[in-house]
Amino acid sequence: MTFLGVLWFALVGVLLAGYALFDGFDLGVGALYPFLGKSDEDKQVMRASIGPVWDGNEVWLLTGGGAIFAAFPAVYATVFSGFYLALMLVLFALIFRAVSFEFHAHDEAWRGLWDWAFFLGSALPSLLFGVAAGNIVRGVPIDTAGEFTGNFFTLLNPYALVLGVLGLAMFLWQGSAWLAMKSEGGLYDRAVRTRSLWAWIFVVMVLVAAAATFVFVPRAASQIMTSPIAWLFLVLLVVSMGWGRFAHGGEDLHSWYAASLSPLALIGLWAMSIFPRLVPALGDDALSLTIANSASSQLTLTVMTIIAVIGVPLVLFYFFLVYRIFAGKVRLGGEGY
Repeated sequence: MTFLGVLWFALVGVLLAGYALFDGFDLGVGALYPFLGKSDEDKQVMRASIGPVWDGNEVWLLTGGGAIFAAFPAVYATVFSGFYLALMLVLFALIFRAVSFEFHAHDEAWRGLWDWAFFLGSALPSLLFGVAAGNIVRGVPIDTAGEFTGNFFTLLNPYALVLGVLGLAMFLWQGSAWLAMKSEGGLYDRAVRTRSLWAWIFVVMVLVAAAATFVFVPRAASQIMTSPIAWLFLVLLVVSMGWGRFAHGGEDLHSWYAASLSPLALIGLWAMSIFPRLVPALGDDALSLTIANSASSQLTLTVMTIIAVIGVPLVLFYFFLVYRIFAGKVRLGGEGY
């Protein structure tokens, strides 16, 4: 296990955390769309609140997938082949979600269909991302060649479903906190109430997921409890939940910050629960794909590190500009979204 291997384990975690942070809230907005959008104007505000940023947010997912392919090709091969059907469901959901943005404003006859595409294309990935993370923590059935030996229904185990619901609750909390920052009037009032509800549900699901981890995946629970770095993420998670409960209406920015800490904390805990593995093997830890046995060559990792040092600051600067330009409440006017 080399320094660059560990570095890229951490950087992949950063990219996935970036995706959960930035795309999480707009997936949450989409999943709340039919419940908070009581009028066409409300729905337009909800779409416009994420319209300028949603496609840029998904770059984090693409970059994370590309980083896994280049830094840990064996992991990419195992996960993307073993989780193939689930990943196709996510892909098609995200495609229909993107199409719904473009067609909604110009296809009046099918607007009902595009509304449902927007909702399902947001809710389904929100659930399945957590299910995928749960399976990685639990371990997946792989053989000596590193090939997945289960099927789609193997992935729908109770532990993974618990983490799927946890991920969905996290995104809905983020989405409602974002809407409270961006909306006014009746939509704002509903967003604040929903934000409080999902903040509580998130706390409950964290406790349920923690108990499930101790019962079903004691290996992961032991790693978290004995890792000083994991304890930092545990503290961050507690701060997120506490801050989220005490930040009420009138403190929308603080509520948003609290909700945004939760994906960073959970991704950190997820990473520390499997380190130095990337794909734990179910039943026989000797078959696990680790940093040591699945990392690319030192030359590849070195080149990737140089590219990351140049590219990541540019991406972060772009995100800073976009979110600063489109800050504040949504003001409707004209067509679009």
